[in-house]
Amino acid sequence: MPELPDVEIFRRYLNATALHQEIETVRVHHDRVLKGVSKATLQRRLKGQELDQTSRHGKHLFAALSKKGWLMLHFGMTGFLRYFQVEDKKPGHVRMELLFTNGYRLAYDCQRMLGQVSLVKDPYTFAEKEKLGPDALEGLDFDTFRTAVSGRRGSIKSTLMNQEVVAGIGNIYSDEILFQARLHPAILANTLKDKDFENLYQCMDRVWKESIDAGADPEAMPDDFLLPHRSEEESCPRCRGPVKKIKISGRSGYYCPRCQKKDRGQRTDDSKKQS
Repeated sequence: MPELPDVEIFRRYLNATALHQEIETVRVHHDRVLKGVSKATLQRRLKGQELDQTSRHGKHLFAALSKKGWLMLHFGMTGFLRYFQVEDKKPGHVRMELLFTNGYRLAYDCQRMLGQVSLVKDPYTFAEKEKLGPDALEGLDFDTFRTAVSGRRGSIKSTLMNQEVVAGIGNIYSDEILFQARLHPAILANTLKDKDFENLYQCMDRVWKESIDAGADPEAMPDDFLLPHRSEEESCPRCRGPVKKIKISGRSGYYCPRCQKKDRGQRTDDSKKQS
C-alpha cells in the first residue's frame, strides 16, 4: 500500500508535471473510487480550473484548485499517478483522468479500486474531520510525537500504524522504523522509555529521508534497510540472522529476532504476537 514516502513522491511528480494547466474535461471510468462527490459534480467543478499547488497529510494527496476547493486523492493498495500524452503510455487501470487543454492527461490508476477521489474544502479541515493525527513527516516535533505515542496501550507497531495517532505510517514502514530503532514490534507503546522515544523519532526521520531520496524504491534504499529483505526467505541486513514474520492486530509484519529483542524490560502484547 502506498504510504507516506510513496505519496510524497506522487506529490512531487504532480508538481513537476501537471500544475498550472487548464483542465478541459474530466473522465471518470469507475464511480467506485469517488467519495462524497458525484461524477457530474466532479466534472463540473474541475472543468476550466487549474491545479495550483499540492499538499499532503499522511497518505492523502491534495491539489488546490485555482478557484476554490481542493482535489483529494488516496491511493488505496495499488494506486499511482501517470502524466502522459500518447495513448500507448496510458496505464492499464485508469479510474479517473484529467484532460488538459495542452493535450496531456493526468491519470489516476488504481487497480484494486480501494483508493478514493474527492473534493474537499482544504487539507486541514479534511484531516480534522477524518480525525487524522499529525503528519509523520511535516511539522511533527519530538514532544508531539512522544505525547501522541506514549499514552497508547497497544503494541508499538499497531500504534505507529494508527492514523489517528500519527498519519502516514503503514504496515511496511512501521517495520522499517522499528527495525532501525531495534525495537520489537510487539512491545507495548506505553512501556517505552524516554531514550526509546528519542531513538524511535530519530530513526523515523532517517527512514523518511532515505526512502524519499530513493524514490520509495526498496531496491534503491541503503544496505542496512530491512525493506529489500522483508521476507522470511531473506536474512537480516545487519546481523545476517533470519528475518521472521509476526502478526499483530491482524497484520503481518517482519522483524529480526536478534536485533529486535523482546526482553528489553518492556512488556509485550503476548495475545497478538507470533515469534
